[in-house]
Amino acid sequence: MEITAEMVKNLRQRTGSGIMDCRHALQETEGDVEKAIDSLRSKGLAAAAKKIGRKANSGLIEAYIHHDGRLGVLVELNCETDFVALTDEFKALAREICIQIAAESPLYTCREEVPVEIVAKEKTIYCEQVSAEGKPENVVDRIVESKLENFYKTNCLTESLYVRDPSKTIENLVSEMIAKVGENVRIRRFARFKLGEEL
Repeated sequence: MEITAEMVKNLRQRTGSGIMDCRHALQETEGDVEKAIDSLRSKGLAAAAKKIGRKANSGLIEAYIHHDGRLGVLVELNCETDFVALTDEFKALAREICIQIAAESPLYTCREEVPVEIVAKEKTIYCEQVSAEGKPENVVDRIVESKLENFYKTNCLTESLYVRDPSKTIENLVSEMIAKVGENVRIRRFARFKLGEEL
């Protein structure tokens, strides 16, 4: 099948990928646009995984104040260069992360930040719950691990489901940005303030 310039242009507009990458993806998929998008995404996310270990010392601090002035969020989002930090896409991602924090009130950035004593305490509670339900011994560990995964999804920002599109996590959004800009991007820290909240 002939891959036309118009097809390449349309795919580029939909994915933000380079011209040659779009042409190759369309050739590989014999002009099937949806398959080409999937191919570009998988290659981009695979490349993004390699960038995660790189230093990210640039970035920005984004602030979000809810319209009633009773809830506010600060987030530090890092990347590798000021060039990326100043792009509208990067600023928009920081904004979306702020809104996610305001809506979901996570306690930690990622599961690695959860103190070991908290994890141990949660496991003990889950074990007691499962035992009280009279579940067979051979399934207790699996149920406890499942409950712990839910704890991470509820309390860790990167693992929470994106409020605008629950088919994605915040970690997915960050990975998509890495694939798009070609730099490591990471959420370093955040703070959420609610008026009258107990200190």
